[in-house]
Amino acid sequence: MSAITQPSPLSAESSAAPRKLTIGRVIIYGLLILCSILFLVPVYMVLVTSFKSIDQVSLSTMWQFPSAFTLESFQRAFERLSPNLLNSIFLVVPATIGSAIIGSLNGYVLSKWQFRGANILFPLMLFGMFIPYQSILIPLVQFLNSVGLFGNLWGLILVHIVYGIPITTLIFRNYYAEVPTEMLEAGSIDGAGFFGLYRHIVLPISAPGFVVVIIWQFTQIWNEFLFGVTIAQNSPVITVALQNLAGSQIVEWNVQMAGAFLAAIPTLLVYVLLGRYFIRGLLAGSIKG
Repeated sequence: MSAITQPSPLSAESSAAPRKLTIGRVIIYGLLILCSILFLVPVYMVLVTSFKSIDQVSLSTMWQFPSAFTLESFQRAFERLSPNLLNSIFLVVPATIGSAIIGSLNGYVLSKWQFRGANILFPLMLFGMFIPYQSILIPLVQFLNSVGLFGNLWGLILVHIVYGIPITTLIFRNYYAEVPTEMLEAGSIDGAGFFGLYRHIVLPISAPGFVVVIIWQFTQIWNEFLFGVTIAQNSPVITVALQNLAGSQIVEWNVQMAGAFLAAIPTLLVYVLLGRYFIRGLLAGSIKG
């Protein structure tokens, strides 16, 4: 008689493992799909409403596709937002570049040039990230008014550069902490000084860090409203103009939704063009620091 072999407990567990893994993946994918749908519902509402004419906009038909697609709302929104769109571009480009360069220099100093008090200065600098805008708004306006920068884009650029220094410094400090010190020592032996080491060694390998900072600062500055509505009153930015699209008596929801979509396009383009480098740049400073 041939012996009857019974499956061992180990083989039973190994055969059940893929089944549990498959169920787990199904659950994970299901949750991701559900979260994606919930995230895209407002986007669907914005796009559907923006392609409707004003006579098609109502609460009873807000989920329905327009009976006739029209680009009139986009045209009207662009005509009203185009001057403010240029103001936001003139604001976000120098403010992002300025805060990125200052943060890069600060991160270079704090990670590679140790000096007395560095361990105290860095936490104090990071403390600036946790100061609410509202708490410093009155003294900030008084200061900008005293130096002649209140009411224009230059004052708003200065504010965003200063407020961006803590986060940009943190990102670059963690990134530069992984740069081997031996590279800087070799450059010092060759005669390079402080700025020479930064220009010829540190800056050429800083692209991932700059990508992270540019995406972060561009998004924060472009979407910011409080400073824009209080400081740059003579040169309103896109978020302030978008708020003004609501009107006072009759709200043209199609024009407002089209304006919201147009205002989101620049940040969307930044993420599309630089998004694949974002996680890479974040992880570059996640081991040391």
